[in-house]
Amino acid sequence: MQATMTPPEVLVPLRLTRDVSVSPLQGAATSVSQLAYMALREAILAMDAYDPDADLRLDEKQLAAKLGVSRTPVRQALARLQSEGLVEVLPRRGVRVVRKSREQIVEMIIAWAALESMAARLMCQRASDEQVQSLRGLMESFDPEGLRSHLDEYSAANLLFHQRIIELSHSQVIADLADGLLVHVRAIRRHTISEGDRAERSVVDHMHIIEALEARDVELAERLVREHALNLALHVERTWRVGED
Repeated sequence: MQATMTPPEVLVPLRLTRDVSVSPLQGAATSVSQLAYMALREAILAMDAYDPDADLRLDEKQLAAKLGVSRTPVRQALARLQSEGLVEVLPRRGVRVVRKSREQIVEMIIAWAALESMAARLMCQRASDEQVQSLRGLMESFDPEGLRSHLDEYSAANLLFHQRIIELSHSQVIADLADGLLVHVRAIRRHTISEGDRAERSVVDHMHIIEALEARDVELAERLVREHALNLALHVERTWRVGED
């Protein structure tokens, strides 16, 4: 059974929001506190904290009104989200969605490189031929020459591609560790994919990775996945400006 991560429909919407957008809670089978936590977590995962115009501030009173609950379950939900590293409490500034610094982002991508490259090694050993083939299905409709007119669609497919490698490692430990990084790595990949020729090179890199996985070439697949991620870390280190506040 493959490893599981946060569902793609939560982490990989076609477009991300600039703020935490929530709707009134529905569902009586779960506690109000749990529903508030789930709604806020999904809303945070659906936003782009690295958009320069993103509104990172969270107001308990406003969130409670939008969710249609008292402030107590919202406060409890925010405490859980703080423990997960998705929000932070700043003295005299209230609560806000976490935005990592450039240095932290680079370190997270390096950690992701370690996890995903090991996932690729395990995928060679554990995934079925059909599961490996599913990666080709994500990429085969994208032609590097016409990619610029389909960047939103490719960006989503790109994220699913990397999430799929993690899941097909069939290692729940790796999946759990990667899940905590993905919300930040996802936003960085979305922002950088349109810079220079990164999108076109990404398609080529992905096809080489797929070929190595299909050949069950453990060493090559692991190296290609690691280099692909480390190239992103190098690009961010050289060019990234968001998150320096």
